Amino acid sequence: MLVFDYARLPHEFRRKFLPAHLAPSDWGQLEKAFTSLENREIRSRKELEEWLGDESELSAAIFEESAVRYVRMTTQTGNKDYEKEYLDFVENVQPKAKEREFLLDRKYVGCRFRSELRKDYYYVIDRRKENNVSLFRNENVELEKQDAKLGQQYYKVTGAMTVQFEGQERTMQYMRRYLEEPDRGLRQRAWEASEGRRLRDRAKLDQVFDDLVRVRHRIAVNAGFENYRDYAFRKKERFEYTPEDAFRFHDAVEGSFVPLAREIYEKAKERLGIDTLRPWDVFADPEGKRPLLPFNSAEDLVRGCIQIHESVSPDLANQFKRLRDLNLLDLESRPGKAPGGYNYELSEVRLPFIFTNAVGRDDDVYTLLHESGHAFHTFATREAGLLFDYRGESIPSEFAEVASTAMEFIGGEHLSGVFYDEGDATRSMRSHLSDMVRLMGWVATIDSFQQWVYTHPDHSRDERSEFWVGVQERYGVGESWEGYEEAGESYWQRQLHLFEVPFYYIEYNIAALGAINLWLRYRKDPKDAVEAYRGSLSLGGSKPIPELFEAAGIPWDFGKGMVERYANELRRILTSLEEAKVSMKG
Repeated sequence: MLVFDYARLPHEFRRKFLPAHLAPSDWGQLEKAFTSLENREIRSRKELEEWLGDESELSAAIFEESAVRYVRMTTQTGNKDYEKEYLDFVENVQPKAKEREFLLDRKYVGCRFRSELRKDYYYVIDRRKENNVSLFRNENVELEKQDAKLGQQYYKVTGAMTVQFEGQERTMQYMRRYLEEPDRGLRQRAWEASEGRRLRDRAKLDQVFDDLVRVRHRIAVNAGFENYRDYAFRKKERFEYTPEDAFRFHDAVEGSFVPLAREIYEKAKERLGIDTLRPWDVFADPEGKRPLLPFNSAEDLVRGCIQIHESVSPDLANQFKRLRDLNLLDLESRPGKAPGGYNYELSEVRLPFIFTNAVGRDDDVYTLLHESGHAFHTFATREAGLLFDYRGESIPSEFAEVASTAMEFIGGEHLSGVFYDEGDATRSMRSHLSDMVRLMGWVATIDSFQQWVYTHPDHSRDERSEFWVGVQERYGVGESWEGYEEAGESYWQRQLHLFEVPFYYIEYNIAALGAINLWLRYRKDPKDAVEAYRGSLSLGGSKPIPELFEAAGIPWDFGKGMVERYANELRRILTSLEEAKVSMKG
């Protein structure tokens, strides 16, 4: 197992305001920096810009310390020291920092030179700080600490989940491999073993979620909102769309992508020769072929992705190689590792860290391509000289996910000769596009579920299960849960976003439309599409969301007509891939 070693990373960006020796884990040292900024007299626009730069440097130092502790905690969930270090920062540093950050935001909002700042660069920062001041409540600092600690409990519970299957201890991620096997009996046994293990902790995760809903509702009410949904939209700076827009987006997905997904799975059911689609059939090859196994080790996966990135852009490939060389990739699934995948910016060294749970599946290739896209966003803003306010977590997720999802599609054009022969590369792309179609419905499911949960904060667990079953039926592919109703009712618990990052989900569908746009253009003119991709990434979060989309040549539009257009494009491409498969057979 490769071990994340922060100490050996190069520090190429020297601090200008903070002492080089300042440790962000020491509140006493941080407090002096906050006090210095609070007390500094600002006598001109230039001095305000310098003050913003120094504040940005302080924020980056705090964020990086949090990131390092988060990475250690999620890569080794059983390490008590790492858990303690992470919780100590959450409990003893972050709450104090949030209170002082509010004072800095308030100082900025009240500064008379604020109106003299360049609107083309400072508009987003200005809007953010005004929003932060309006939302901040001292009484929420303690509640946000509770929220973070409860989210950590989710990782602790799920990271400890393993299954004894066919004489081997397997992680939950590894068990997914069996769901792609042609033997339906094996798929069913593997699915039952996995869901049986999850159900052992159902009550525990229900309690964690109950507590999260209670805490989050109190945060919203304290801030003057009727519910957490409305608060979250403001907190996430969703100034360009509303909850009602999200509902209309769900309706559009239901009218175009859901029928396409059901067509795909109806054909799969016929080819598999089964009367009823069951949960353990969803990931099986529709022709009953053995699963694609593109690599045997993380090293193979990395080598292959480097080749793919070389085909897209040698510069991007060099950036990815740097992550490999600096040991900033933790890719293989193992016991005691948190589920899922992420890219985390280390904001002072301005380097990304990629975390996945690869087990040799076809989907693992796309996951790494996805996280690579996020990493390229970090590299693009690293060299752009942007303030921390416009990098990393501050980039709107609606556009950050364009960077990652587009790389799945674009990279997927270069699988042949790297991981597969031409036939299997076509099969892989067809499977990935089918998954994307299905996931459009899944995203609508999760977002609809969240909207209901937080606008009905006093709901019971039974009511929650009932709503979940209904919304899953609305947007799902038609699989039957008969005989496994309890597993169906709690299936939402596998979605870590619900626990750790509430309301971070609709962005995946918004971004998917943008990614499809870039991919279609890449198929016609690769050079132009890559230039647009990289140019828009270099803006970070320095522009409002519509302008970021515009910079990439993508319309900011997720209305019914646009959604139907992209669904029809995917239907056309899936049909052509099907015809190519038949031609290869001939």
